Amino acid sequence: MREITAGPRVLLRRLREMMAEALEPQERLDRIVREIAQNMVAEVCSLYILRADSVLELYATEGLNPTSVHLAQLRLGQGLVGSIAASARPLSLSDAQKHPAFAYLPETGEEIYHSFLGVPVLRAGRTLGVLVVQNQTRRQYREDEVEALETVAMVIAEMIATGDLARLNRAGIELDLRSSATLKGLCFNDGIGLGHVVLHEPRIVVTNLFNEDSDQELERLNEALSSLRLSIDDMLSRRDVAFEGEHRAVLEAYRMFANDRGWVRRLEEAVSNGLTAEAAVEKVQSDMRARMLHMTDPYLRERMSDFDDLANRLLRQLMGRGPDALSEIVPKDAIIVARSMGAAELLDYPRERLRGLVLEEATPTSHIVIVARALGVPTVGQVKGAVSMAENGDAVIADGEDGQVHLRPQADIEAAYKEKVRFRARRQRHYRELRDKPAMTKDGIAVDLLMNAGLAVDLPQLAQSGAAGIGLFRTELQFMVVSTFPRVEAQERLYRDVLDAADDKPVTFRTIDIGGDKVLPYFKGAQHEENPALGWRAIRLTLDRPALLRTQIRALLKAAGGRELRLMLPMITTVEEIHQARAIIDREVRHLSRFAYHLPTSLKLGAMVEVPALLWQLDELMQAVDFVSVGSNDLFQFVTATDRGNTRISDRFDPLSVHFLRLLRQIVHAGSEAGTPVTLCGELAGRPITAMALLGIGYRAISMAPAAIGPVKAMLCDLPLELLSERMDEALANGGTKTDIRAELKRFASEHDIPV
Repeated sequence: MREITAGPRVLLRRLREMMAEALEPQERLDRIVREIAQNMVAEVCSLYILRADSVLELYATEGLNPTSVHLAQLRLGQGLVGSIAASARPLSLSDAQKHPAFAYLPETGEEIYHSFLGVPVLRAGRTLGVLVVQNQTRRQYREDEVEALETVAMVIAEMIATGDLARLNRAGIELDLRSSATLKGLCFNDGIGLGHVVLHEPRIVVTNLFNEDSDQELERLNEALSSLRLSIDDMLSRRDVAFEGEHRAVLEAYRMFANDRGWVRRLEEAVSNGLTAEAAVEKVQSDMRARMLHMTDPYLRERMSDFDDLANRLLRQLMGRGPDALSEIVPKDAIIVARSMGAAELLDYPRERLRGLVLEEATPTSHIVIVARALGVPTVGQVKGAVSMAENGDAVIADGEDGQVHLRPQADIEAAYKEKVRFRARRQRHYRELRDKPAMTKDGIAVDLLMNAGLAVDLPQLAQSGAAGIGLFRTELQFMVVSTFPRVEAQERLYRDVLDAADDKPVTFRTIDIGGDKVLPYFKGAQHEENPALGWRAIRLTLDRPALLRTQIRALLKAAGGRELRLMLPMITTVEEIHQARAIIDREVRHLSRFAYHLPTSLKLGAMVEVPALLWQLDELMQAVDFVSVGSNDLFQFVTATDRGNTRISDRFDPLSVHFLRLLRQIVHAGSEAGTPVTLCGELAGRPITAMALLGIGYRAISMAPAAIGPVKAMLCDLPLELLSERMDEALANGGTKTDIRAELKRFASEHDIPV
C-alpha cells in the first residue's frame, strides 16, 4: 500500500510548495499540470475551467498544443470533458476516440492520444472544472490513479475558490464561482426578501489541506469517528428520543452511516494520499454529494442530507467546534438558506432580522413552512443546490411570489427588486389604512376576515392585521416545537394568552391535529405508515388516546373561564366521532364543575370538513355541531387523490375548478339551510383571486394567514358581490368541467377594477 500511495503524497507535497511560491496565476497552473503529468507518467495533463456562460475553457496544458490555451472550448455536456462536468463523475477510457461523446478539437492536437482519464474539479459538490490526463498507448488507469487525480482536483478547486485565477479571465467573461445564479423553486410563503445569506448550520470551510504525518492524521480521524459514534449513541439513549418514530429513525440512520466501512475506508485512503483528516472528510463528502445529486432514486437522494449532516458533525469534532461555535452574528437582513430545518430552529433567529427563508427540501405543509408562514417570512422551497451554491454573506433575493432565488444578483436585477419591494411597501401602507375599515363589499355585504394562528408569536398580528378574530388556532404547533408533551399548565397558559390577546374577538381552537406528516418524536404511539395522510391522525388518534384529548380539553376549559370557548374537531369522517368527542368534553366539564372551577360562559363545538365521506352526511353534521369549518387543503387533496406534498403532481389540478367549487358551494348551502355557520380555512382563502371565488359561491367567513388579510380586504372593498355571485352561478351551472374559472374571475376583476 505504501508504494501505491507514495506517488500521490509526493505530488501533493510538490503542489503545496508551488502554492507557497510567489508565482503568476498562469505560471502556477502551467507548473501544476506539468507536475501532474510527470507524477502520473502521462504525456498530457490539461485543466479546463467552467465559466459563468457554461463553457469549459482550457486554462493550462502539458502535452497539447500550447497555443490552444484559453482558445479551446467545450460547452457543458459536450465531448468527454463536458460530460464529466455535467455528470460530476470521473471517466476512464483506454480508447477515448471510440466513446460516443468524444468531440475532436483540432486546435489541441490531441488526435494521437488514446487513453483518457478525467475527473471533475469539485467544491462543496459543485463542479468548477475538469482535470484530464492522457496517454498515447491504450491503457487502463488504476483505481489508485483515479483517486490521486481526484485528490489533486480538490486542491485545484480551493485554488479556484480563492479567486486567484480572476486575472486570467477575458473581458466580459467570469468563472462560474462568484457569478450570479438564479435558482428556481416553489412559492411557500408570499413576499420578497432582499438581504444576505446565512447558512443554517454552515458548511465548515477547510483551509488546512495537506498533512505532515499520515499516521498521525489517521489517528485523529479515528478518534473523531469514535467521538462521533459516541455522541450519536448518547442521543439515541436520551429519554426524549428513545421512542419509536421519525426522529429516532434518522438517528439510527446516522449511527449506521457512522459505522459504514465503505465511507470510513474512503476517508482513510484520502488521508493516506496526503490530505488532512478535515480535507479528507470534505473531499469524500463532496464526491458523494456530486454523485448523489444525479441519482434518480428519491430515497437515495434523500440520504444525501444524512451524509451531509454526518460529515459536518465529523468536521466539527475534528476542529474542536461545539454547537455554540456554529452560531454567527446574524446580519440585520438575514436570509436563511438551509437544506431542511426543524420547526423550532427558525425561532432561534432574531425575528426582526429575518428577511427570508430558502429551503432545498420541505413541502408547503412541512412544520418549518407552517412556522415561517406564521412569522410572515417570505419562503421559497424545493430550491435544489442552494446550499452548495451559496456562501455566508452572499447577497441574495428570495422571491416568494415567483418562487425564484437570485444569488449574487446583478445590479439591474437588484434594482428591479428594490423597486418591487418599494411598490409592495406602498401597498402595505394602503392595507394598513384599511385595517380599521369594516370588511364590507362594494354593495354592502359584510364578510368576516379571520386569521390563522398557532404560536404566541402570532398574537400581535391579530390587531396589526385588522382580523375579525382567529378562525383557526392550530394547537398542535405548541406540541411540535418542544421535546416533550406540554404539561396541562403550559397549555392552559398559552390558551389564556390567546384569549386575552383576542379580547372580545372570537377564537376557534382546533384540537390537537398530530399524525400524518406531523410526527412528534417523543410520542410513543407513533408508527411508520405507508400512507400517513390517510392514517392514524387527528381525531382518530385522540379518540384512541383519550387521555391526550382530555388533558387538552381540561386546559382549554380552565383557560376560557368566564368567556366563550369555541372548539373544532379535525379530520372528522363520521358524525359518530363528534358524539364520542362530545362525551369526553362533557366528562371534563362535569369534572371541573365538581371542583368549582370557573367554566366558560358558553361552549360551541364545531367540526372540520376535510374527509369526502362527510359530504354524504351534511344534514346530520349540521345538526350535530354549532359551526363547520372547511379545511380546503386536505379536502382538495382527498377529493382529487393528489398528495399535496408531492411536487410532481401538487399543481396538476386547480382548486378553482368547476367540480371542486360545486362541492364547496354544496357545503355552504347545507349550512345556510340548517342555520349552521360555515367558515373556510385553507390556502384558498389567502389570495384575492381565490378568496373572490369563495365569496362568489356563498362563503361569508374565511380564515387565512395574517399577511393575506390586507390584500383580500382591498379586493373585498371594491367587489360588487351580487354581480359576482350571478356570474359564478352561471359558470358553475352551464360551464361544464372545461370552464376556466380562474380566467373568468380575472376578467370580472378587470371589468370592475378589482385589485387581485
